Amino acid sequence: MNICVVGTGYVGLVTGAVFADLGNDVVCVDNIAEKIEMLKRGEMPIYEPGLKEMVVHNMNDGRLFFTTDLSEGVVRSEVIFIAVGTPPKENGETDLSQVEEVARGIARAIDRYKIIVNKSTVPVGTGDLVREIIECNKRRHVDFDVVSNPEFLREGSAIQDTLVPDRIVIGAPSQTVAMTLLELYASLERPMIITDVHSAEIIKYASNAFLATKISFINTIADLCEQAGADVTQVAKGMGFDKRIGPQFLTPGLGFGGSCFPKDVDSLIHTLTNRGINADLLKSVMTINKMRARHFVEIMKSKLDTLTGKTFGMLGLAFKQNTDDIRDAKSLDIIDLLYEANATVKAYDPVAIDNSRKVRPEVIYCKNSYEAVEDVDALLIVTEWNEFKFLNMEKIKSLLKKPVIFDGRNLYQQDRMKRLGFEYYSIGR
Repeated sequence: MNICVVGTGYVGLVTGAVFADLGNDVVCVDNIAEKIEMLKRGEMPIYEPGLKEMVVHNMNDGRLFFTTDLSEGVVRSEVIFIAVGTPPKENGETDLSQVEEVARGIARAIDRYKIIVNKSTVPVGTGDLVREIIECNKRRHVDFDVVSNPEFLREGSAIQDTLVPDRIVIGAPSQTVAMTLLELYASLERPMIITDVHSAEIIKYASNAFLATKISFINTIADLCEQAGADVTQVAKGMGFDKRIGPQFLTPGLGFGGSCFPKDVDSLIHTLTNRGINADLLKSVMTINKMRARHFVEIMKSKLDTLTGKTFGMLGLAFKQNTDDIRDAKSLDIIDLLYEANATVKAYDPVAIDNSRKVRPEVIYCKNSYEAVEDVDALLIVTEWNEFKFLNMEKIKSLLKKPVIFDGRNLYQQDRMKRLGFEYYSIGR
């Protein structure tokens, strides 16, 4: 099948690469010429395990192409995926300007029947908006359909999530239109759900908001465990065995960040409020999440008496492991709070340092974990990278001024840290 993917961010680039790997001819379009030239050279604008290899392989095999010419992509394709950014506005509303711009571009170029697929995370009703824009601006009397096919990939495991999704949601105006998408995904042999367009649009927001709620819930229970002398990991384990609850997303810590959960929950709150529906539950989810970094710093302050004049070694800057994404990363909030207290931060992350340096240049960036903890007052674990789990803790202890660790991701076993002679403080334990 001939496919066009508009947008080469996490969703668009991974989607295009995977469809090409499945044997389709794919052209990826982006209006940033520099990014397209990078991709043509086999250089990735984002860090995602396995992505570069897949992109280069399919480029070399002649199935994957990159261009800035949207018209070219539209004309050569049967199915057009819109996978551009939908950032939040200040009030939480989703900014659809990029989606609208792409819809106008498709309208100008459409030359025969096409299926236009909203892959970007968009509020309910966006499919209607895209259809209206194309209908009003098309230059030829041709038919088209608009479909919702939300993505559920996670940064750091995006390729696996695209190849082996829990489910594929197709929101289509008719069974006939849905069949084209079913054919496209058939080789994956995964569960497929066919709905109307509006329901598909809501499924993505409802899913992410529910997962965010589980995270804020277990973090609230973690606060209780700290006060009561309980162990939240044992509480979460006991909860997770209940099949109605499940163990996923019951990991306490610094809360959620990144490009999806905060944005999607805020957008859903805005949609609910606009329709006169009470959104207090989700507002509380966001409030709890925003408090996590301050809670972590308050623990530090209570154990150290003061933060002023102290230097901290921070391991982890990305919002989660296996990505260089620092959008809504808790590391940035913690850095800001520490500098407000006149403290200093030395930091290391395997891949996110360059992105962090652009927005927090005051931090002292280090080449490795051991350099980051040398001669500091305490070690902070902020991102759960695997390499941090296997550090030489005896060496870490010898480099620290005092053997103090504040673990925001519960990476280590308490008993082991105590045996090694550390003052060890974690979340909810």
